[in-house]
Amino acid sequence: MTAKRTALLLAVVFVVYAVLLGWRGVLLIGTGDPVAVVLGIAVLVIPLLGAVLVWRELRFGRQTETLARELEATGGLPIDDLPRRPSGRIDRAAADEAFLKYKAEAEAAPDDWRVWFRLSTAYDAAGDRKRARATMRTAISHHARPL
Repeated sequence: MTAKRTALLLAVVFVVYAVLLGWRGVLLIGTGDPVAVVLGIAVLVIPLLGAVLVWRELRFGRQTETLARELEATGGLPIDDLPRRPSGRIDRAAADEAFLKYKAEAEAAPDDWRVWFRLSTAYDAAGDRKRARATMRTAISHHARPL
């Protein structure tokens, strides 16, 4: 199953969950009991917060995919030629070496979204998902305001 289909499936499951949970919140509010009303309002907040988070993640994925397609069209995507361990994971030393190259590129051209995109893939290859996502957000923001 592709990542796009998985994301869509999870979004649909979340919508069903949010509707069912929201309905329970409405039923609690409808009782008129002060404690149930407060609980019902709290129950309604959960799906709303979840919807915002799901929307943010789907938008992030869409924006990342747009950047990847644009970079691929110009031949700027990094080549996935790092050696792998028998488990399929990228060799950490090789990932760290590639990371230094992409980090130097980003330092040399800090306003170019392309170098931030490549640095994000290097963070990901090195196993640092948190920094990979933060760096991809930087690439997205630089793409939104062209050089």
